Amino acid sequence: MSVHKEISAHSQKQHQLVKTFSELDMLRERYIEEAITNCQNKDAFTTERINAVTTQINELAKNGIVPARKLVTPSMIEEYVARLEQK
Repeated sequence: MSVHKEISAHSQKQHQLVKTFSELDMLRERYIEEAITNCQNKDAFTTERINAVTTQINELAKNGIVPARKLVTPSMIEEYVARLEQK
């Protein structure tokens, strides 16, 4: 019975990790979209919130269950917007 409880606890921990990752990843995407919109509108934008969430994601990724994400620079946003405008 002890093994079953250990497996169940391990499974719950992994599930929580994946759930937390999913929530953080959606938040990161929202912040990226906001930065893109601001850049398109020629408004000031920052990547600080994006990278704060990315850092949290990368801490979770150290457990090996969820993927790491790259930090985002303002120039990455600007380059992406420039590519969108070329289409």
